[in-house]
Amino acid sequence: MPAIPLDAKPVQRKRRGVSPWVAVTRTLAALSAGYWVAWGSTAFLTWALPMSRANRVTTASLLCFAVWTAAAMYAFAARSSWRAWWVLLLIGAALYAPALMFAAEAMRP
Repeated sequence: MPAIPLDAKPVQRKRRGVSPWVAVTRTLAALSAGYWVAWGSTAFLTWALPMSRANRVTTASLLCFAVWTAAAMYAFAARSSWRAWWVLLLIGAALYAPALMFAAEAMRP
């Protein structure tokens, strides 16, 4: 068995994975910006779906969970945390804008 020198330093291993702050910012983007996208999609679908009002609201409300899941998956798949935030906020605003313009027909959720 080879002798270990007394002045040998321990080997420092590289950390694998992402920084904890990156994980926190992506989690916040998935939760808050993803909620904004889901809310905007609910407002947009309540206005855009060709059904009776009760069916539009029910369908839009049920689909918002799938939209929120997709937004959360995008938040963790984006190249950077910054991109996850601005893309989700932009999509949410684009979906919510028609509901604001046609508020009487959309009856914001």
